[in-house]
Amino acid sequence: MSSCSRCEERGAQHLPKTIRDDTGRPGVLSDARITAQELARYIDHTLLKPDATYAQISQLCEEARQYGFVTVCVNPVHVRLCAQLLRGSGVGICSVVGFPLGATPTNVKCYETQQAISDGATEIDMVINIGALKSKDYDSVREDIAAVVRTCHNHGAICKVIIEAALLTDDEKIKACQLAKEAGADYVKTSTGFGPGGATLHDVMLMRQAVGPDMGIKAAGGIRTYQDTVAMIKAGATRIGASASLKIMEGARSAS
Repeated sequence: MSSCSRCEERGAQHLPKTIRDDTGRPGVLSDARITAQELARYIDHTLLKPDATYAQISQLCEEARQYGFVTVCVNPVHVRLCAQLLRGSGVGICSVVGFPLGATPTNVKCYETQQAISDGATEIDMVINIGALKSKDYDSVREDIAAVVRTCHNHGAICKVIIEAALLTDDEKIKACQLAKEAGADYVKTSTGFGPGGATLHDVMLMRQAVGPDMGIKAAGGIRTYQDTVAMIKAGATRIGASASLKIMEGARSAS
């Protein structure tokens, strides 16, 4: 099997089965039908603070093992440690590229991607060239994304594209999603968590309309409760990035 085929298979596995029940449309579920265990398979357990210590990263990994989160999402400098701590656990490792501004040359983004994957990353969340998008230099935006996507897929990794929705008009959000889809990305993602705003239901619904039913959408930034999480999934999200994952899981258990 080619590395790209493995990537497609991995991407399909990372769309939780519950979101395709009954209607077959991503993100459609009822509160009563999702268990805490199922909810965990939506969550990238996230710690991207610049001052995160080794002890905090180790705790993040232990929590991900315990709860069965899809991945831990960390800065590139922590990928190798996570790979050591999570070996054999089934928890993936997500890292970030061109983060958080997206204002990095494409070849540097590709190098960051390759290094992160070499260190053990299984998923990459890259930030688009926001200035190029706003300048309507769509070819540059598309190729920037496509280059990172190729690097990911050549090594069997998933690529998510952060559009930093809070900086964009609705038309720009739609265009960014379309460019990411054209470039072959596996997911589009709302936010870095470092911009002027995080995920909103409006943005998730708009992004779902833009990419159609079969592309992943990651909602991230400001998602702190079980209710927030379920609302985002209902709106169309197939992955949730959260640093408040344990609080979300407590809410899920209370609701069940």
